[in-house]
Formats: sequence, C-alpha cells, structure tokens
Amino acid sequence: MGRIEDGMPYRWGQLYGALVAMRSLAGTGRIAPAPPREVAATTSNPYNDCKGLLREVGLHLLAARERGGTSADAAVVIMDDIARLTPPRRESRGTLDQREAKEFVQGHEDRFAAYRKAWESLTG
Repeated sequence: MGRIEDGMPYRWGQLYGALVAMRSLAGTGRIAPAPPREVAATTSNPYNDCKGLLREVGLHLLAARERGGTSADAAVVIMDDIARLTPPRRESRGTLDQREAKEFVQGHEDRFAAYRKAWESLTG
C-alpha cells in the first residue's frame, strides 16, 4: 500500500492549503488555515474549489507582496508551492469518499503546519 502523501486527495489538500494560505496572507497579512467547515465542504469537489482559488491567486499574490516584509517573502514561497502542487494534468473531479476526505484534510493540515514552522510570526 502506498503512502497517503503520494495520493491525489492528499496532494489536492496540500494545494488547497497553499491557496488558502495565500488568500489569508493577502487579506490579513497572516497565514491561517481554512475553517474546518470550509475544508469539509471542499471535499465534495476539491477540483472546482481549487480552480476557483487559482483564478484569484494572482491578485492575492500582488496584495501579499505589496504588504512588504515577511508577508511578501512568504508570498513568494507559497506561490512556488502552488505552482509545484498544481497537477500537470486533469485529475478526478468527483466527490471524495470518506478515506479520501481524511487524506485531503491531512494534506491541508500538513501544508499549514509547514507554513507555521517557517513563519511562526505570521501564524501565531
């Protein structure tokens, strides 16, 4: 059996976590995870939700960079993560089953944990 980190649901959770972090950074200058209710709702169609956030990521990047300082530096790394995590091909668009939803949530939580470790001053 493979590692969950290698699976599509986990990768979508990682991408979603990066997109939410950029959205939060643009809006507040801080990095915050999505509220649990929002994460749970996203498991019904992660493709569409991530696609919607990807449409706005350029404006979020600009807003975060214009803040300057640590927020601007974090935005560069998060944007790189978004580019790396975006699948190079079309992946499943369906609802995640219970196991996949847990893997998605784990991916989101792991991405935020990495950002918390890198930029404690922006997440505390």
